[in-house]
Amino acid sequence: MPFVDVINTMMDASIPLTAQEWQQWGDPHIADQYAYMKTYSPYDNVERKAYPWMLVTTSLNDSQVGYWEPAKWVAKLRALKTDSNPLYIKINMAGGHGGSSGRYDVLRERAFRYAFMLDAVGMADR
Repeated sequence: MPFVDVINTMMDASIPLTAQEWQQWGDPHIADQYAYMKTYSPYDNVERKAYPWMLVTTSLNDSQVGYWEPAKWVAKLRALKTDSNPLYIKINMAGGHGGSSGRYDVLRERAFRYAFMLDAVGMADR
């Protein structure tokens, strides 16, 4: 699951694991760490430019990365990207942080990703 809105998430100490992970990701309450975090935070680095084909996946019931992070990131990308390449978001309405847990659901998710990749390289019709 994409952790893409690093600054806003790490600002909220009430989110489980956030304060514990300040050492790993940085503490945005500290000015120099905030500045460094802005250099690698995907949401904060979206620019007006062309992007490749993208499939962004998330799960509604993810306890570690809220579904709104990738949704907000995709919205910003769609507003700023200058190309016509596909940009999809797929929200698993039943899965958790690792996606689906049932054997057949996992295989369906994997097949969906493979289909996207084959389409992206022009092999979907083969």
